[in-house]
Amino acid sequence: MLCVNLPIHSNGSDTIPRSGGTIIVGRGADSLSLDPANSSDNESSKVIAHIFEGLVRYKNDSTEIEPALATSWETSPNGKEWIFHIRKKVMFHDGTPCNADAVVFSFLRQIDPAHAFYRKHFKYAGFTFKYVTKVEALDDHTVKITLEKPYAPFLSNLGMHHGAPIISPTALKKWGDDFAKHPVGTGPFKFGEWIPDERIVLERNTAYWNRSPLLEKLVYQTIKDASLRFDMFQRAQIHIADSISPADLSKINQLPGSSLIQVPGMNIVYLAMNMEKTPFNMLPVRKAVNHAINKENLINLFYQGMAVPTNNLIPPNMWGYNDQIAEYEYNPDKAKSLLKEAGYEKGFETTLWTMNVSRPYISLPLEIARAIKGNLSAVGINARIVSYDWGEYLSRTANGEHDLCLIGWISDNGDPDNFLYVLLDKENAVKPKSANRAFFVHELFHDLVIKAQQTLDKNERSRLYHQAQEIVHEQAPWVPLAHVQQTIAIQKRIHGVIMRPTGSLRFDQAWIGD
Repeated sequence: MLCVNLPIHSNGSDTIPRSGGTIIVGRGADSLSLDPANSSDNESSKVIAHIFEGLVRYKNDSTEIEPALATSWETSPNGKEWIFHIRKKVMFHDGTPCNADAVVFSFLRQIDPAHAFYRKHFKYAGFTFKYVTKVEALDDHTVKITLEKPYAPFLSNLGMHHGAPIISPTALKKWGDDFAKHPVGTGPFKFGEWIPDERIVLERNTAYWNRSPLLEKLVYQTIKDASLRFDMFQRAQIHIADSISPADLSKINQLPGSSLIQVPGMNIVYLAMNMEKTPFNMLPVRKAVNHAINKENLINLFYQGMAVPTNNLIPPNMWGYNDQIAEYEYNPDKAKSLLKEAGYEKGFETTLWTMNVSRPYISLPLEIARAIKGNLSAVGINARIVSYDWGEYLSRTANGEHDLCLIGWISDNGDPDNFLYVLLDKENAVKPKSANRAFFVHELFHDLVIKAQQTLDKNERSRLYHQAQEIVHEQAPWVPLAHVQQTIAIQKRIHGVIMRPTGSLRFDQAWIGD
């Protein structure tokens, strides 16, 4: 097994990079939108990351920030003013210049209701640009951003693939709301075609400002069935396969010319309880559900060593992690006792929602849902499984239609704010686009995460996040299930692919050997 987070090289002598060819990536679901301002799912992020760029980006082996479309930046001592120096001679894929005006346009369309292309439903604007009061071009290559309050995650947020990338104003004016199907950025690949639920084709950007990609094309092929995806990988019909079932992953090393890439997952898979619905508005019921689920068994059955059980909501490889959080041990008798305390001695009926496609953190969602259903049934909770396609599933659960919902999250930027604020703060429990699918509202928790956002000292932020995690554990809006290894199967003749700590793949300098 090859476990790396650096460029991949085969074991042979074929190490001289060569130009040309097409890499096909098999994945479990299609993208939902290729407009960075109107996307929030990981499958869209994978593609957006190669078409667009932000002012800054993350280093290949960490979530530390480095220059991208901005060559440098300065901030005021109070953290409320930022000056970015925009890289010169960078062109969008449509041949128009990427300059300070394009940066201002890209940001204001998300935060200024008076902007001609402003839309209320932009999913990431609320926290990417939180506290931003003014974005202005000081000259052709200098942008000043003013914030109402200091915002510690701001620079990290500007490296995300959602919200922060810079788009071509000319292309947006041409396509309007259809820009999501005709994306134009500055990235190493430009958009080719999109056949929904089949494939997205990207083509080499020969005018890229940095090192031009070696690949001629990069194809993201949607293959919803995990078994079929693995079969196609075995037959070399795809070069890379993600969201492979653990049972099939164990076979990779026996396949000639194949290997695995793994990094510790900066993610979580969890069961959210909708606290706006009875009886999940009752603390004893939420704790009962936590005690009812056998996490160890789920991981042994469905992850086979590719995940670790968790009692916390942020991953242990992220700063700010509170390792003192106690576990809700698997204890069906305790669960029954808590249900009795809540007035549900005979149990109750509910719905358990799950997606019907593989995700990087859950390759067999329906099977895991059935196992959870069995755990719940053993303590008297009769859960009917409800399943939808990925896009509809996200939309319906964001609108709070579920009782219980199985879902996960992959870090965008390596900052605890990206978990705690985004997934559990009351500001993100707003229908129809709630990221807080437990609809958890807690004033002290809110005060802590907001204070952490406005605190520039990292140690103090960590202390505040520790307290916030303690509140979440006590209030139990979720059943945190597992942190999952980010894993892909790859043909050994594919070189130069980089897997970042967030699990995203980079193909900027990937190439195909013999």
